[in-house]
Amino acid sequence: MTVTRIAMLSMHTSPLAALGGRETGGMNVYVRQVATELAAHGIAVDVFTRRTDPALPAVQEFAPGARLVQVDAGPAERIEKEEMVDLTAPFADGVEAFRASEGISYDVIHSHYWLSAEAGDRLAGQWRVPHCAMFHTLGDVKLRARASEHEPQARLDAERRLVHRLDRIVAATEHERQLLRQIYRVSPQHVSVIPLGVDLDRFRPAEPVEREAARARLDIPEEERVVLAVGRIEPLKGLDILIRSLALMSTREGVRIYVIGGDDRAEPEVERLQALAHEQGVADAVTFLGPRSHEALPDYYHAADLVAMPSFYESFGLVAVEAMASGVPVVASRVGGLASTVVDGRTGYLIAWRCPEPFAEKIELLLANEELRRALGAAARERMVAAYSWAKVAESVAALYDELLEEPARANAV
Repeated sequence: MTVTRIAMLSMHTSPLAALGGRETGGMNVYVRQVATELAAHGIAVDVFTRRTDPALPAVQEFAPGARLVQVDAGPAERIEKEEMVDLTAPFADGVEAFRASEGISYDVIHSHYWLSAEAGDRLAGQWRVPHCAMFHTLGDVKLRARASEHEPQARLDAERRLVHRLDRIVAATEHERQLLRQIYRVSPQHVSVIPLGVDLDRFRPAEPVEREAARARLDIPEEERVVLAVGRIEPLKGLDILIRSLALMSTREGVRIYVIGGDDRAEPEVERLQALAHEQGVADAVTFLGPRSHEALPDYYHAADLVAMPSFYESFGLVAVEAMASGVPVVASRVGGLASTVVDGRTGYLIAWRCPEPFAEKIELLLANEELRRALGAAARERMVAAYSWAKVAESVAALYDELLEEPARANAV
């Protein structure tokens, strides 16, 4: 039996939203790219998201065979995801109303993040179809990574329940599968490891003339040594470690940290980091650029000498993959998925301890040695080409869907 139509749920964030906001990042890219690739292989994909703007079209085709459907659940405005718990049932009802109005059926539900999985659990029981989910992050894992993190009890309870109700969990790394076994007692056979991918045409190494052109477009001086950080701006990303590492460098002349990400809800964290930079005496060498579109990122990777990811936890680390595909070495914490994607000493460096001194040491080493940067960048690109194309990811996802259709029907169907 072959899958022909998929319902993909991305309740709390749209795959078409600009990156760098509090709710936008690797998951948005994953949903958009996988849906696009699946549609290119003949599988119709409807991606459902909660409406946040009344002016948005109800249905929008974002790739041939792939549609984004806005579902009315709660007010048509931005709501903090922590406040969406009571909207999962209305969201599921909205998805079902759309299905009924179209007169179609779906072979599999693929949910993203726990809120979508909660809604998908209701729909899978109604439709009697398999339900798989990718959590992207897990509350208990985030709490273990950083004790100061706070996660709603509703999320923790829901994830502990849902991991045992899903027909399959999709994990980005083997490390995540191990965490699911250790923390949630999920059987490894219940988890399919499928990595995230990267657009190898968009994210590719730059020739010297392309690097110069990128810097000119971004108004970055050619002589400046650029350390780039990309992603949501929140304590879990460890940007304070990066700022402190800059202050510890023995040679800081011409070095600048550029940070891409953040929206108005990130302003308190940006202000905290700016105050830290002032305290450390490096405020003049740290620039917060705000969010940038995914299409704009190649220029920044081309302009960068290296990408830093001092995160306390990353389930996968899509930014690292994009940087490496662009031929840029990565200096990252040895945590979560980063330990699987970055090869220490070959495509960049993994820092075992989340403290500024070793980050400063490796950043200085790379900035001082252009030959080393180029060698690591070339090896990084080679590794990405070998294993991380979105086409390969979509093939694995499609194979999982077919596999689910061959398995017994849900025992919890209602």
